[in-house]
Amino acid sequence: MKKIILLLALAFSAFLSHAQNAVTLKAGDAAPDFKLKNVDNKDVSFGTFKDAKGYIVVFTCNTCPYAIGYEQRIIDLDKKFKSQGYPVIAINPNDPEASTADTFAKMQDLAKEKKYSFPYLFDPGQKITDEYGAKRTPHIFIVSKTPKGNVVEYVGAIDNDPEGNNPQKVKYAEDVIASLKSGQKPAITQTKEIGCTVKRKAKA
Repeated sequence: MKKIILLLALAFSAFLSHAQNAVTLKAGDAAPDFKLKNVDNKDVSFGTFKDAKGYIVVFTCNTCPYAIGYEQRIIDLDKKFKSQGYPVIAINPNDPEASTADTFAKMQDLAKEKKYSFPYLFDPGQKITDEYGAKRTPHIFIVSKTPKGNVVEYVGAIDNDPEGNNPQKVKYAEDVIASLKSGQKPAITQTKEIGCTVKRKAKA
């Protein structure tokens, strides 16, 4: 019996290690495309936005207090930058079996309640979450569309004010897009993501 428990513990530890040690993309890396189901039941990919100059990819969820705290700022990013060629694409990285308030149906409810103007995508099996190496909610990846393909320009936090009460906050995401729009590379390409860890179910 002790041997079985030990084997189970080792397997669970190996799973967690693999999941949490997925390499996070960095500036200059190719941004993987995807085809994920939106809350309106339609598939969304980068190609959905034909006229985009880039994308604000945000891994976020229904439940994390940080994600909830940043929700309006994510909405505001889309309102400000979608018309300028940088739409928000939100992806829920949590496994709904590990976080039961992050089911697809509850994602639909939240998007309807908050009147999301951007896609909110379900990531079955956390495949895209792992390809990007998203670790927390929210975790942002700003991507530019180039002749050579989609390229990551910035990874990390939306700003340096998780509490939402600092009028002097550094708006990392907005600063990055301002640089890209002016034809320059961002001065800051990586910051520490601020949020809850991605929720994963234990595998047998």
